[in-house]
Amino acid sequence: MQTLHFLIRGTVQGVGYRMSMQRAASRLGLSGWVRNRSDGSVEALAHGPDDAMAELVSWAQRGPRLAVVESVVTEPWPGEPPSGDFEQIATL
Repeated sequence: MQTLHFLIRGTVQGVGYRMSMQRAASRLGLSGWVRNRSDGSVEALAHGPDDAMAELVSWAQRGPRLAVVESVVTEPWPGEPPSGDFEQIATL
């Protein structure tokens, strides 16, 4: 099990990125959240089995059809892992 913090940059707002990531993470059985940031990026925190997390990282690098992903930075999360469903939360 691992917990990763994601920071995704590019054309990732207004293209369904958050909704698509929520669906992908839910399909993979992950818990966590995704949100827009005021600087135009998308941020997420996800927790789950290593293989499912690897799939989400791969998905994040592509995103939904209309997204243009320029970079995805992932870092291990030192805090408490999220629990429950993977959800969209308010913009930071």
